[in-house]
Amino acid sequence: MASYAGHLSLAAVLGAAYGSAGAYYYQLDWGPAILAAGLTTIGGVLPDLDSDSGVPVRELFGLGAVIVPFLMLRRLINLQLTFEELVVVMAGIYLLVRYGLSEVFKRITVHRGIFHSVPAMAISGLAVFLLYHSPDTQIRIYLALGTMIGFLSHLILDELCSVDFSGATIHVNQFAGSALKLYSQSWPVTVSTYLLLVSLGYVASREIANPNETWHTWQHRTLNIASSWKALLNQDRK
Repeated sequence: MASYAGHLSLAAVLGAAYGSAGAYYYQLDWGPAILAAGLTTIGGVLPDLDSDSGVPVRELFGLGAVIVPFLMLRRLINLQLTFEELVVVMAGIYLLVRYGLSEVFKRITVHRGIFHSVPAMAISGLAVFLLYHSPDTQIRIYLALGTMIGFLSHLILDELCSVDFSGATIHVNQFAGSALKLYSQSWPVTVSTYLLLVSLGYVASREIANPNETWHTWQHRTLNIASSWKALLNQDRK
């Protein structure tokens, strides 16, 4: 099995190549290109979130807690919050990811479980696509694909490191086949994973078909609820 540093090094090289390709072939601005390179690099170590070692988990959740609020920044700005409210919400997301989500993740995952799998790779890409709201759908797909490329590099490297090609006979260790898999040994976990994948895929397809539909529908309902509460409060004051 490859080391954390090995996965990070490979993902960083892939990220640099992916970001450069976006800038050169698709004439992307330096912002999306560098962001894609960073997400590809992070994607390359994401499967280590289920690691038994505490160091990668702490580093990744600490980094994720910073990145997630910034990926959501466009959506938060569209809520028309004041600056102070925006800071509070972003800080809340940071704490939720850093401490809440990390604790839940440690309790429900096992090393080389379903998070080391192809559906988990797809879920990571869809999560980035949905977190990062942009009027340019192609940019969102580009960032999501970069994350998935990094994630896939981790799975492939783990599989390669589980095979010993030295000598006349090829040997595989106990981890062979545990990275590039489509399901877990636990059927409830497998079903839950695919339900999540289908749900995220459905929401993503709706946003691709009409990028503003999901957001405006949610915003309209929120404003209606707020207006109703305001009307009720005004009646009580009378």
